[in-house]
Amino acid sequence: MDINFPLVLVLAVAISGAIWLFDALMLAPGRRRNLAEVKANQEGSTALSDEQKTELEAVAEREPVVVEYAKSFFPVLAIVLVLRSFIAEPFQIPSPSMVPTLKIGDFILVNKYTYGLRLPVIRTKVLDVNDPKRGDVMVFFPPHKPDTYYIKRVVGLPGDHIRYTNNVLYVNGEKMPQTVLASLPPAQPQYQLVKEKLGDVEHDMRKKINPGHLSRHGEWVVPADHYFMMGDNRDNSSDSRVWGPVHESAIVGKAFAIWMTWESLLSLPSFERVGGIQ
Repeated sequence: MDINFPLVLVLAVAISGAIWLFDALMLAPGRRRNLAEVKANQEGSTALSDEQKTELEAVAEREPVVVEYAKSFFPVLAIVLVLRSFIAEPFQIPSPSMVPTLKIGDFILVNKYTYGLRLPVIRTKVLDVNDPKRGDVMVFFPPHKPDTYYIKRVVGLPGDHIRYTNNVLYVNGEKMPQTVLASLPPAQPQYQLVKEKLGDVEHDMRKKINPGHLSRHGEWVVPADHYFMMGDNRDNSSDSRVWGPVHESAIVGKAFAIWMTWESLLSLPSFERVGGIQ
């Protein structure tokens, strides 16, 4: 079962903040009164040493352990919540659907404000900024799994007519240019590494020399407020060709950088692929 980390984080911030507030309003005044009484009783007393007086004062103003932890964790959790919700959020690539652009084990950063600011958990947009552009690599929740993060490339905008025939993409009747970079493996090629141009964006993609069933032929019209998503590993990607276009409300953010690659716990992290995402 997937853990809803944004929900866990919001709850942690709310609970620790509520404990801190309860202490400030209800418990702290009592501790201050106790401390004042202890100091008043000690005035002029010679029965206790300075060290003992200090210890009694410390006991009088000591916070409950729960309050101590809440006051320590709340600022850190609140900062993390703000950063993840409105600035940038890290993700790890779990599948090969975006090969060669993104590989299994890549750790990426996703810009959370490029497409507008959204409230955590409920995902309501509170501020419009920009709309997705053709060629963007986007994180979103697909219609068939509304609580699972997916990452694909935007190939169709609202109102576009998309046609995909024999691994060639047509947008509104215009063929998206492809340049073959290599055939893999060299001895008995099964795949081609291709440079595809989507508007102003050029990116690498991988396709079978003999197209798979998803790549032979399909046509779609993108509804208003929706986006048509496809993986760069065109014959090994469950995307809008399978489960349809993505609604604007399901957008999470724009992937913009790889900051580490770590394929498994038995391997060492690598920083060879660090850089921007095209």
